[in-house]
Amino acid sequence: MGLLPTRRKVLSFAAASGVVLGLQGLSLPTPALAADDIVIGASMPLTGVFGFAGIAVNNAFQDYVKIVNDAGGINGHKLKYVAEDTAYAVDKSIAAFNRITASGNVKLYYGDSTGFAKTINPELTRRGDMLMAGTSFATELNDPKNFLYQFISGPDYSQMIGILLEYIAKTTPGAKIALVNSDTEFGRDPIVATEKRAAELGLKVVEKIVTPPTSVDVSTEVLKLRRANPDYTIFHGYILAPVPEFMAQMKQLGLKSKFMGTFWSMDNAVWANSAGVADGYMGVMPYRYYFDTEGKSPMMEKIRQMRPEYQPIYYTQGFLTAMLMTEAVKRTLDAKKELTAANMKAALNSIKDFDTGGIVGVPISISGNTIPVGRVYQYDGASKRMKAVSDWIRIAK
Repeated sequence: MGLLPTRRKVLSFAAASGVVLGLQGLSLPTPALAADDIVIGASMPLTGVFGFAGIAVNNAFQDYVKIVNDAGGINGHKLKYVAEDTAYAVDKSIAAFNRITASGNVKLYYGDSTGFAKTINPELTRRGDMLMAGTSFATELNDPKNFLYQFISGPDYSQMIGILLEYIAKTTPGAKIALVNSDTEFGRDPIVATEKRAAELGLKVVEKIVTPPTSVDVSTEVLKLRRANPDYTIFHGYILAPVPEFMAQMKQLGLKSKFMGTFWSMDNAVWANSAGVADGYMGVMPYRYYFDTEGKSPMMEKIRQMRPEYQPIYYTQGFLTAMLMTEAVKRTLDAKKELTAANMKAALNSIKDFDTGGIVGVPISISGNTIPVGRVYQYDGASKRMKAVSDWIRIAK
């Protein structure tokens, strides 16, 4: 993550996602640890600008730990989940990491941001005793040589847009594309890779626009898009604002461009109050939605049993991350190897054609630091739901 919605939107997103816990003063009890417990630590943004996502991820980790422990744990070892609120601040995330890891037995860790992932990386390498993932899908983290013991439970940002480009090239060969990115590290992340891949697929990038990641006057930028007249406009680096304003003004001018986005702007509840303008908005999603009942999905059914109310995509990301972390530990123990970072990462990378129980609609493999698979969904304004418009798309690393 790397963009800052207003507090009002944070609260509205949290409410719309069924997250009704208070975003201030939230604390988590630290469970008592046994000597043979396997601990998952987390620097979790439970308050602040990303409290709406952090609470959902936190719920997912608690739920998956319960599922594993109710089934007897991992080779007789119980999981313990220990999280501290960081309010999405790197210094607080580091402090939480130091406190949690001081307790011992921490073999798995979840971080709250790209900044934390980059800052803590030398310490992870030095320690060599834990495997880490987090909220970030940054392309920079998809580097097994420099980020030895980290992984992303989905495609990185460049791969996300690569999936969109594959879809565009198949449905509209030779299409003209405009890129609209937030003026943040997160927003600029995939621009170079997008231009390169678009050229390889015979697509034309006809305009590039950068804006602040907040509500702004976009009239000047919309006029540039009018002149470029793109077939597709791809937004990246935003959750909501100023995307609806772009779409509304472009539609008013009669532009026929189709609009697309990436993970953080694809939660169903985000668009509930903008359903009219969002109708037809498309984007890449690495997971099934909570309400998606297509095919066999026993794990999604389990989630719906545990939490009958709608769960946002941030929950699903956290749930799959916990599942993959646990699978890496299980494979390491099954091989009668020590739970070192190197052994757990090797076990993670041994995952081939893995059935997630329907969280991802196809079997997944992890050969590097990401899972380069996703699907294009489109928002239906009438039903206020995202609906699949493509098959699952796998792309090269």
